[in-house]
Amino acid sequence: MSAAAAGSTECDAVVVGAGPNGLAAAVTLARAGLSVRVYERADQAGGGASTRELTLPGHRHDVCSAVHPMAFESRFFREFGLRSRVRFVTPDLSFAHPLDGGRAALAHRDLTRTRDGLGRDGRAYERLMRPLAERATSVAEFTGSSLLAVPPDIPTAAAFGVRALEQGSLAWGARFREDAAPAMLTGVAAHTILPQPSIAAAGAGLALTAYAHARGWPIPVGGSQAIVDAMVDDLRAHGGEVVLDHEVRSLRELPRARATLLDVTPRAFLRMAGEAMPVGYRHALEGFRYGGGVAKIDFVLSGPVPWSNAEVRHAGTVHVGGTRAEVAEAENAVNAGRLPERPYVLVSQPSVFDGTRAPAGHHTLWTYTHVPGGSVADRREAVIAQIERFAPGFRDIILATSSRTALDVERHNPNYPGGDIAAGAPTLWQIIRRPVLTPDPWRTPLPGVYLAGASAVPGPGVHGLAGWFAARSALRHEFGTRMLPDLSPRKEMT
Repeated sequence: MSAAAAGSTECDAVVVGAGPNGLAAAVTLARAGLSVRVYERADQAGGGASTRELTLPGHRHDVCSAVHPMAFESRFFREFGLRSRVRFVTPDLSFAHPLDGGRAALAHRDLTRTRDGLGRDGRAYERLMRPLAERATSVAEFTGSSLLAVPPDIPTAAAFGVRALEQGSLAWGARFREDAAPAMLTGVAAHTILPQPSIAAAGAGLALTAYAHARGWPIPVGGSQAIVDAMVDDLRAHGGEVVLDHEVRSLRELPRARATLLDVTPRAFLRMAGEAMPVGYRHALEGFRYGGGVAKIDFVLSGPVPWSNAEVRHAGTVHVGGTRAEVAEAENAVNAGRLPERPYVLVSQPSVFDGTRAPAGHHTLWTYTHVPGGSVADRREAVIAQIERFAPGFRDIILATSSRTALDVERHNPNYPGGDIAAGAPTLWQIIRRPVLTPDPWRTPLPGVYLAGASAVPGPGVHGLAGWFAARSALRHEFGTRMLPDLSPRKEMT
């Protein structure tokens, strides 16, 4: 047995990492009646879903995740009743993609309205997306679980697969005649930091776009920290505890427990396990590949971003990068180890929808752009110039900035090696074998030890699923139960 599981136990389960996945694991185990302790190296829980004052006092910025397409679609969050615990604002305009000349592609929650705004390509876009948007929950079930399992809704999985093959190949433009719809689709696919086109990028983009046309892309009032706080509150209400400012460097440092769940990367797990790691499994984890990174720039503004196209101002998320060809060129440069002159930039201005983010008269703006993993480049000026391209006068309303390189992002959160916020390149092969090829990828060869982070199935995103699946595996193997605990809010907690 490992040091964490040997002898008498101090608690039933230990979780390392208080990000959404670690907390999902902890909540699930605590709801099963187990004693649970969570260790977190930072001074607040949240990981990639934390919110902090990064610029000026009173201005709250999301450290990594800001908009949450999976908040309403993740099965864990649906079981947890997140929508009844956290107040969300869901913009009618899920995302926008500005183009030169004051034009923009607009993805409304209403797919018909979106179609009507896409000109000659409207019908083609609708035919691509409607079968997925109308079955968005099935898409989430399929993509949010192991791809080695038989999908519960085979027709939807097949429709999804055919579309991912199309949009992930050189045939991706065959159905379109203009530039707005293709740019809009590539803007979402580019979230993955993968080459364009590629099947994995297309699949992720199609899933996210389906959610945009279903329940929308919600923004939590108060910042992403509100999601984390709801999970911590539930954990504590069921006897669990969170220990902050406590970095775990080795499994030997942990108290004895029947189950140990790690919201960490394979790289960190290798360091923590040391010589206890079996050779074959070690080699498999050493082959796990990390991808491109992000450079993150947060702004304080004196007003809303002055987008040339006024409709863009109503979008919860904006994908900045120009045409499909321009976005693909920028992302392929990153994957080739180069910094693009005109980068792809993700933008969100939550203060337009949530007045708690900044004092009256001020706004916070959240942005990041992709860079080669481990880059030390400060991309502040490149991001400002790219936004200014579609929002003339943007530079004039900037009051303060916080700029972090990809290496800074890793220093803040070691789960992002080299700034890789996906905690491992989400290529098709690595989504299937995340982090190893097995029907139970969360369970490790070390007795009682499980991987519960974004490096495990189903991969990146604020959805809690990796932690939930790991906890379910631990309940089955360490505690002999297949019964899933009720995660729904209790009456006294609502």
